[in-house]
Amino acid sequence: MRHKTFLWFFLPTGLAMLLFIALPIVSVVTQSIFAPHQAVLIEVENCTPLVGCTTETTIDQEATAQLRAEKPLGRFVGLGIYFDRGHLAVTEMKELWTTTDSIGAFLSEMGNLPFYRAMAFTLTFVAVVTPLTIVLGLIIALAINSLHRHLKGLMIFFSLLPMIVTPLIGSLILFWMVDSRGVIGSALVALAGDPDFSLKASTGLMWVALMVYGVWHAAPFAFVVFYAGLQTLPGDQLEAAQIDGATRWQQVKYVVVPHLMPLVTFVALIQLMDNFKVFEPIVGFNAAAHAQSLSSFIYNDLGGETRQLSSASATSVITIIGVAILLSPVLVRTWRDFKGAR
Repeated sequence: MRHKTFLWFFLPTGLAMLLFIALPIVSVVTQSIFAPHQAVLIEVENCTPLVGCTTETTIDQEATAQLRAEKPLGRFVGLGIYFDRGHLAVTEMKELWTTTDSIGAFLSEMGNLPFYRAMAFTLTFVAVVTPLTIVLGLIIALAINSLHRHLKGLMIFFSLLPMIVTPLIGSLILFWMVDSRGVIGSALVALAGDPDFSLKASTGLMWVALMVYGVWHAAPFAFVVFYAGLQTLPGDQLEAAQIDGATRWQQVKYVVVPHLMPLVTFVALIQLMDNFKVFEPIVGFNAAAHAQSLSSFIYNDLGGETRQLSSASATSVITIIGVAILLSPVLVRTWRDFKGAR
C-alpha cells in the first residue's frame, strides 16, 4: 500500500483518536496541575451604638469572581495535588517509614490512607480476577467444544448470559442473593449457625464477593475468544498427539494452549484494562465502606456539591499510568512474538 493511500485510509481513525483520546488526556493532565482559587478575604469593620466597632472577615465576591475570570484553570500547583495526603501522601509516607518499626506495621498504617486503600483493592482485584477469568474461560471453551453439536448452541447461550446482563444489574442481583434474606445469604447463615451473620458486614467476605462477581461477569468474554480459537485448531496436531499416546491433559498443555497463546495475551490485555477500572460492582454491592477502587475514588471526587475536579484529574492520570505499567509486560511479549514471527 502506498504511503498516500495509507494516510487517507488512516486519517479518519487518527482524527477520532486525537479528538476522543489524546485531547481529553491532555485536558485531564492540565487540570491536575491546577487547583481552584482560594476565596479573597477582606476585613470589614462594623460599628453599632451598643456593641461598638468589631472587625469581621468576609469573602470579597467581586475580587474572587474577577480572579476566577482571569485564570479560569485555577492556581498553578504543579505536582502538589499528586503528592498531597489525598493521593500519594509523600510527607505522610516518610513519617510512617520513620516511625513504624516493621514492614507489617508500615503496610497497615499505609492502608489508612485513602488513595493507597483504593490502590490495594484495585491491584488485588486485578491480580485475582484476571487469571481466574482466563482459566475459567478456557475450561468452559474446552468443555463446550467437546459436547455433541446439538448441545453446543444451548450451552453457548447459557454461558453468555453473564456478559449479556448489564454490569450494574448483575452486581445488584448478586448483592440481593448474598443478603441475609437471599438464597446465598440464608445458606451462609445456616452454615455459620449464627442468625446475625452477614456477609455485608465483613470486609474480607465483601472483597471475595466482588471478585467472584468479577470472574462471573468476565468469563463469558474469555470463553467466546477461546472457543473461536479452538475452531481454528489443526486436527492433525491433535491426531498426532493421540497417536503418540498423549493424555487429554497433555493434549491441552502441549497442543491447545500454545495454539491459543496469542488469544490468551489478547484476553489478558482486555481484562487488565477492565479490571483496573472496576467500578460497577462496588456501587451495586453498596460496598463503599469495605472496598474502594481508583474509579470509585474518582467518582467520589466528582460527586456532591463541591466537585474536586483537580483531585479527580490527578487520580485519573495516576490510573492511566498504572494501566500502562500493568500492560507493559504483555505488550513487550506481544511485540517480541511479532518480531519473532517475521
